[in-house]
Amino acid sequence: MEAELYKNKYRIKTTRLADWDYSWPGFYYVTICTKNMVEYFGSVVNKKMVLNRMGCIVDGCWEEILKHFDFIELDEFVVMPNHVHGIIRILCTNEDKGINHVCRGVACNASTHERMSLISPKHGSLASIIRSFKSACTKEIRTKFPNKNFQWQSRYYDHIVKNQNDLDRVRNYIKLNPFNWQNEKCCYD
Repeated sequence: MEAELYKNKYRIKTTRLADWDYSWPGFYYVTICTKNMVEYFGSVVNKKMVLNRMGCIVDGCWEEILKHFDFIELDEFVVMPNHVHGIIRILCTNEDKGINHVCRGVACNASTHERMSLISPKHGSLASIIRSFKSACTKEIRTKFPNKNFQWQSRYYDHIVKNQNDLDRVRNYIKLNPFNWQNEKCCYD
């Protein structure tokens, strides 16, 4: 990935699709990895994923997403030793959700509010869902395993699912991920 100069500092270009609003309805395939690909969540035994306690926390936090975002559905999902794969379906637009991006009459510093809104994920977007998931996992894991120094990679991979064939391909990839772990693991080493 190419770095670019922004305010005299180098930063990595975004991998997000430039003209796409990630709060639009659709299926989104995501991969979220642990920092340095550390295998925190269990192991693959006989081509099946066996979750440890940390992996069970991550699995539970994924299911909890539905309690916090009532405009989505969860599709295929798997926890792997050092990453997760999942499909999230956003069902409606921010307008349909009744989200108002105005301060709602609350006294706030406009410049701070505007600056934060530029760098924060848009409410109802894929980024806000992933941020919430990662935060919940991190908080619970660090509370229960304070000596593990658990961290996610700062970014995540996403793919906008284009059609039914693409959705079927991604679902199959996720289902077969434990089966293919040894073949893929060599790519991380």
